[in-house]
Amino acid sequence: MSGVLVVCEHLSGEFADITFELLALANSLGAGDVSAVTFGSMADKASELGSAACVIDAGCEDEYNPESYAAAVSTAVDAHSPDLILIGSTSMGMDIAAPVAAAHGLPLVAYCTTVEATNGGFACSSSLYGGKLGVSSQVSSPAVAMVLPGSCDGDAGRVAGSPAVNELAIPESAGKVRFNRLIKPEAGDVDITQSGVLVAIGRGIGSKDDIELAAELAELLDADLACSRPIVDAGWMEKSRQVGKSGFKVKPRVYIALGISGAPEHIEGMKDSATIIAINSDEDAPIFDVAHYGLTEDLFDVCEELVEELE
Repeated sequence: MSGVLVVCEHLSGEFADITFELLALANSLGAGDVSAVTFGSMADKASELGSAACVIDAGCEDEYNPESYAAAVSTAVDAHSPDLILIGSTSMGMDIAAPVAAAHGLPLVAYCTTVEATNGGFACSSSLYGGKLGVSSQVSSPAVAMVLPGSCDGDAGRVAGSPAVNELAIPESAGKVRFNRLIKPEAGDVDITQSGVLVAIGRGIGSKDDIELAAELAELLDADLACSRPIVDAGWMEKSRQVGKSGFKVKPRVYIALGISGAPEHIEGMKDSATIIAINSDEDAPIFDVAHYGLTEDLFDVCEELVEELE
C-alpha cells in the first residue's frame, strides 16, 4: 500500500486533538507510511508529529481558508497517491473532504467511528443521528474517510520525533474566500473545564423551567451546572456551559448526565471524566456505553430523591 495521508487541524498555533487521534488511527491500520499535511506555520511544530513518517508542509495561511486548504490537500493527494486520506469529521473537515474526494473521484465515508484495512480497501463503521443509527461501509482503495472526534486514542498519536518535512508546491489561485477575523466566545460566569463535579442536562430535561431541579441538585453537591448542545441551541443556557465538540472538553472527578442521550459530539467532550453517572429512561441511549454507573429511570424521580436525601 502507498500509505495514509492525515490532514492536520490547528487553532491558535496548537494542533487540535483530532490531529493526534487521526495519527493514532493511521498507524493502527498497517497500511504503509503515514504522512501528515500541515498548514501555515504549523510545519515548524513537526516535532509534535513524531508518529508520522513525514510531514507535508502545504504552506497556505495560518488562518483557516476552506478554498486554499482544500486545494493544498488535493495537491498533496496528487503528489503522494495515498491509499487512504483521513480527515476529521469536523467543521473544517466538512469543508475539505468533499472537494478533495470529488476532485479525484474517490469514495467518501463520513461520521466514521472505526476504520479497518481490508483486502484492497477499507471497512468503516459510521455513527449517524446522534448515535441512533450505525452504518457499515466497505470501500475500495484509494478512499477518503472522515472520522468523528473522540473515536480514537489521541494519546497514542502524541509522539515526539523528527519526521522529515517536505514542502509542497501549491498552485497559486486567488480564490473567492478571504479570512476576515476569528470571533471567540465571551468568557462565561463559570469555567466548567476546571469543575471537579458537573451536573449536565440534556434534551430529556423537557423544558427550561425544569432546569431549576437540576440546578438545585448541583448546588447541594457543590457542583457546577453544564449542558449538551440542544439546551444551548434552545436558548435555555449559555454557551459557556456547553460540553462537547462545539463546546468545552471537561474532565471532572464526577460527571452526572441527566437526560443526555450521548451523541458522539457530546461524548467527545466528557468521556475522560473519572466517574460518569448517567440517568436516562432510554436503556439504549449511547451514553451508557461510556458511563461507569447508569440508571434507566425518570430523571425527575431520581433528582427529587437525591435532593431530598442531600437536604
